[in-house]
Amino acid sequence: MKMDVEKIFRMKGGVGKTSYSKNSSLQKKASDKVKYITLETIEQVYLTAKPKSLGIADLGCSSGPNTLSNIREIVDAIEEISRRTLQPAPEFRVYLNDLPTNDFNAIFQALPDFYGGLKNGSSNQGAPPSIYIAGYPGTFYGRLFPDNCLHFIYSSYSLHWLSKGLYDETCRSINKGSIYISDNSPPEVPKAYSKQFQEDFSLFLHSRSKELVSGGGMVLILLARKGPNHIDRGNSFFWEILYRSLASLVRKGDVEEEKLDSYDVHFYAPSKEELEDLIKKEGWSLKLEGVEMFEIEKDVCDGSATSYGTRVAMTVRAIQESMIAHHFGDAIVDDLFDIYGRMVDEEMAKEDIRAVTSVVVLRKL
Repeated sequence: MKMDVEKIFRMKGGVGKTSYSKNSSLQKKASDKVKYITLETIEQVYLTAKPKSLGIADLGCSSGPNTLSNIREIVDAIEEISRRTLQPAPEFRVYLNDLPTNDFNAIFQALPDFYGGLKNGSSNQGAPPSIYIAGYPGTFYGRLFPDNCLHFIYSSYSLHWLSKGLYDETCRSINKGSIYISDNSPPEVPKAYSKQFQEDFSLFLHSRSKELVSGGGMVLILLARKGPNHIDRGNSFFWEILYRSLASLVRKGDVEEEKLDSYDVHFYAPSKEELEDLIKKEGWSLKLEGVEMFEIEKDVCDGSATSYGTRVAMTVRAIQESMIAHHFGDAIVDDLFDIYGRMVDEEMAKEDIRAVTSVVVLRKL
């Protein structure tokens, strides 16, 4: 069954136990690791352009606390530069973008505390910064903003999601026996995933190149892989475990085998070489300033009795529940991720497996 990603896919909203808001610490840890790159990039843009009104977009903002935390760090950094250079701080135009199904209300409900924190912590001679925040729903695989209106674009853990799943002419998954690229996948499957990523990423860059001002910058953080082999233990492992968890429910009779055969994840982890080649090949007015790859060490203990596998399961659930519940039904979700968490713990006891992340820095000429 073909699913409309734009209408169904979303992070789990709200602030409950299984929400993305409560289960996005792994993403925060990764963005913090490259925070210096993010801040250096926007500081350079600001010092070069010195705009009175600074346009910032977070694409794929989701609904958790990470978005406003990142915006706070950017505002603080620019205010500090303004203070040091004896320049008046700019006003900040912040556009928070995600698919229309995103829980934007969770972000809006957090804004009073966010503004209060800015007021209390401002270094701008006691006056709070002028900051205007708006939700901007829509897919980022296409135009979102007018020409030349943004100075800085940030996207964290969003661009590895494809705009659609991969199906044949009868609307069936082309990857029967797997939900992502695996040893069991036919040769055309990795080619199809790669082709879809190239189409999506190209459209993303083309659109952003129109929306950025000259000298504007982008920092893009996304899951990736090392080398040309699509089946790497860094990211495909977690989808392999999800498939095995679903297969165990098939054996128990809780999931129809046909349902499993028709499910796939609209995800792709590109290599560094793919990213570099794609950016350079397209020849837009975007200069690649660097691509860095890094891994995040697992937290053996987060201060609770919760196992690492359970924490990973909660993270994956917050991301995938909308798609899984739509395809298989709500009834299996609890059991599925209990199994998933146990399987992750079993595998991690044998081998330390770390997801690979890339950070891409671009500047508009």
